Amino acid sequence: MKIRGRRECGDCGHRWSYYETGEVACPNCGSLRSTGLDDRTEHTDAPVTLDLTAARNRVDDGLLDAATDAAEACREYVRRAGFINGGELKPLTDTYLAAAELSAVARSLDRSMRVSDAEELYLLSLLRGADLDDRPGPADVPESLRAPRALAYARAVDDYRSDLRTYLDDHPDQAASAVLQSVGEHVRRFEALDGAVSPADSERLARATQDVGDYLRDGDESVLSTARRRLDDID
Repeated sequence: MKIRGRRECGDCGHRWSYYETGEVACPNCGSLRSTGLDDRTEHTDAPVTLDLTAARNRVDDGLLDAATDAAEACREYVRRAGFINGGELKPLTDTYLAAAELSAVARSLDRSMRVSDAEELYLLSLLRGADLDDRPGPADVPESLRAPRALAYARAVDDYRSDLRTYLDDHPDQAASAVLQSVGEHVRRFEALDGAVSPADSERLARATQDVGDYLRDGDESVLSTARRRLDDID
């Protein structure tokens, strides 16, 4: 939505940025009476960070219990994080992708009758790196967790694509829009297949979507060409 992010309190005169606080109340006196000082600007983001330290510290007491705590934190992070901050486009980070995947994998394993050693190791790798902008590579994904990863990436990509389309309303770019249309078609296909795609294809979709964001921020047309190639390589 478009908001006036630079605010001045009507009671105490304090000025602050909603883009930084995410709060409509004055941080100085708590008043809800304020005036916008700038033009309305697109903003979908919230000040939120992902910290899985507490969950990691619980691993010795039970991996699945720790993963449940981590998954809840990841869901909250994904729910609040957006990709347009004060009109500026943000990247689709590996943290966002890993958070979406950790939530999906933890839910999948919680429903399993038995968790294999490979699944435990993979869950641990997600738990160790998700909040550090680090995620497992396609070759590391156990076969049983390919679908949760694919569906998590498809949803994350679709979240980013939605904000990209909003950004493009104010910054039209026909070439980027065409690539985004292809991204959307792959998302729908992944969902129709219930995630039965290869980890390599999941990775190509995620990386291509990241490329579109990079192109829109930096204007490097070679990056958009790379995105097209990645999408063309998806089986």
